[in-house]
Amino acid sequence: MDDSQRCPCNSGDTYGDCCGRLHRGGAAATAEALMRSRYSAFVVRDADYLLATWHPSTRPDPLDLTDDPQWRRLEILATEAGGPFDATGVVEFSARYRSGPERGELHEVSRFVREGGRWFYLDGTYR
Repeated sequence: MDDSQRCPCNSGDTYGDCCGRLHRGGAAATAEALMRSRYSAFVVRDADYLLATWHPSTRPDPLDLTDDPQWRRLEILATEAGGPFDATGVVEFSARYRSGPERGELHEVSRFVREGGRWFYLDGTYR
């Protein structure tokens, strides 16, 4: 994805100023920022980033994105903690997708932990 394009996470910023910098090794300041960057990684099919930001205790091996749907829109519904000085955080989101002719929505409440100054996705429950 070109750095000058709008970021897929729907922040209103460019990809280069938003999730692109995290995909290139920057650290997310909040659990929500990590959630947004992980959504964008699904959009651009960056499996390496997704695995690197997945907590080792729940990380799948391997992660296959070949049959992943086309992600269309992210909406953050709620956050709980997950700030720069928190150790844990929760982000509730809705992500719309298209898979062939079908359209759908993924509604998840995701849990995050911060270790060594970096946020990691721990797990999520679907709603």
